[in-house]
Amino acid sequence: MRPSKIKAKLRQNQPVLLTTLHLGDASLFELTSLLGFDGIWFDLEHRSFSLQKAAEFARATRVGSADIMIRPAKGEFMRMGRVLEIGANGIMYPRCDNADEARQVVKWAKFAPLGERGIDSGGADNPYCVTPLVDYIQAANDETFIVTQIEDPRALEHAEAMAAVDGVDILFLGPGDFSILAGVPGQMQHPKIRDAMERVARAAKQAGKHWGMPVFNPEHAQQVLDLGGLFLCHGCDLLMVKAGLEEMQRKFAPLGVTFERRV
Repeated sequence: MRPSKIKAKLRQNQPVLLTTLHLGDASLFELTSLLGFDGIWFDLEHRSFSLQKAAEFARATRVGSADIMIRPAKGEFMRMGRVLEIGANGIMYPRCDNADEARQVVKWAKFAPLGERGIDSGGADNPYCVTPLVDYIQAANDETFIVTQIEDPRALEHAEAMAAVDGVDILFLGPGDFSILAGVPGQMQHPKIRDAMERVARAAKQAGKHWGMPVFNPEHAQQVLDLGGLFLCHGCDLLMVKAGLEEMQRKFAPLGVTFERRV
């Protein structure tokens, strides 16, 4: 079982930084990992990639030092085992409503005695039956991290109970969905978002757990750090490419170059 870079840093109370990759090229995962990012957030909740493709991306990530955190869709408990077997270091579980649901995540992501995850040991996480079974089970429980997302104002009322669930490592505020459901879509500096940050921070601290959220710039990251949040996610490849292409257009437009935008 490959040790988790993220868990190692968090054990030392050091901040970690992940970035999100959406574009379907394993080279991007390899490059990002080689550059030394702490982790890559890969999404199977909204993206249409297969588990086979996700396995390719996880394999490419292992060329470097980064962890790969994969998010299944809500309720995909059985899928989490397959996600871990292809080499995911962490599970991000979306729209977690309460402690009972958080316990279900732990049940399917951890081996006994923490959970009831089924054993295969023939995947990349063992890897491939190389590690003795007892050692593998212990390492998988120790090195796999679980992130529960709070994305609904109603779930915020259960933050303390979620944080107290044994096996949950990180509470993660999802401000996009939260802002919409709270009636302030996209207003990331709204008091409701700030109040949610403070509530999640208190819940994590009380339980001795970590917390985090997407950060929009270094100044926003500092706000999260000031509240004790060490799990930082910033940017995604799609937006980086878009920004680069638009910057190219701005530079060349004064030369008379025109662009037929379709959006």
